[in-house]
Amino acid sequence: MKIPLSYSLRNLLTRRMTTVLTASGMALVVFVFAATLMLTDGLKKTLVATGSPDNVIVIRKGSQSEVQSGVERIQANILESQPEVATGSDGRQLLAKELVVLINLPKRGSNKPANVVIRGVSATSLALRPQVRLVEGRMPQPGSAEIMAGSSIARRFQGAGIGEHLRFGMREWTVVGIFDAGTTGFNSEIWGDVDQLMQSFRRPVYSSILFRLADGSGFEKLKERIENDPRLTLEVKREVRYYQDQSEAMSKFLRILGMTLTVIFSLGAIIGAMITMYASVANRVAEIGTLRALGFQRTSILAAFLSEALLLGLIGGLVGVFFASFMQLVTISTMNWQTFSELAFSFRLTISTVLESLAFSLIMGLAGGLVPALRAGRMSIVDALRES
Repeated sequence: MKIPLSYSLRNLLTRRMTTVLTASGMALVVFVFAATLMLTDGLKKTLVATGSPDNVIVIRKGSQSEVQSGVERIQANILESQPEVATGSDGRQLLAKELVVLINLPKRGSNKPANVVIRGVSATSLALRPQVRLVEGRMPQPGSAEIMAGSSIARRFQGAGIGEHLRFGMREWTVVGIFDAGTTGFNSEIWGDVDQLMQSFRRPVYSSILFRLADGSGFEKLKERIENDPRLTLEVKREVRYYQDQSEAMSKFLRILGMTLTVIFSLGAIIGAMITMYASVANRVAEIGTLRALGFQRTSILAAFLSEALLLGLIGGLVGVFFASFMQLVTISTMNWQTFSELAFSFRLTISTVLESLAFSLIMGLAGGLVPALRAGRMSIVDALRES
């Protein structure tokens, strides 16, 4: 005969206090576990979504980011002549020569300084990034000392709001627009006219060249031609791949840190579950003997106690994921280790994170309840009734 699952559930409800305490400990561990996965997914989503699969970015060979790169004007002209570059509806090439530099700005409230990306762009830059849209003010006029700030920068840094002024590159710049780029990293940048910024920062070279492919299947051929051209010491990447590479170092660090904390906390949760289940076995010796006398097999007793442990883990997992889901409302900022600039991103909850978190909570419940369940299952009828 098999013991119904409702029996295990009623036993947990009978011991409400111990059930709540044990499940709470597991919920805390699952919360940390889920938050770590959400943080890593949020970072990757922000950076990877920044790129477009149809766009190609060209930087100097050996450069890890646009900040470290330099593309000479003659090299940019050679890239413009490539047949794979797409053209827009107006007949112009969808190619943008851009400059990326870092400046130091104080944050609102704390006055704490942080690095911010300044990107020199042209009109084509917006056409290549349809996710960027103006939400307040207007576009900067070409050839002027006007800039527009990403929504995250405007909100968090002094002087970056609409109508405010910033001084960098030996000039004063006026913020005439605020743009929003969804969940992408462009929200953490300030954009201005590329030619004006190159003059102000006295930069004779571009940082990168961005263009759209007329035919995506021609990427490998284009990459081979450019990277093997002795006149060009350049590296070609799909924009999506470029931003994936940007996220790897930080994602790895966050995952290692989060998993370390999770392992430490999970050991405590497993021990707590084990103590709870041992106490349950000790207090129900007579009940176990009675069940055996009624004809229930050892495997049924074992399965019943394991079910209790798994239910404890499931309850803890559901509670932990529930509270972790509210982290999606939080936006945090950190330093991008590749560019050394400020990057704002949000926690991101996915179905995969939910399933992994619940599976982790069930494993904790199983680990904590296995030994006590084996002890309960091995009790003989005579020993159980004698101990009672």
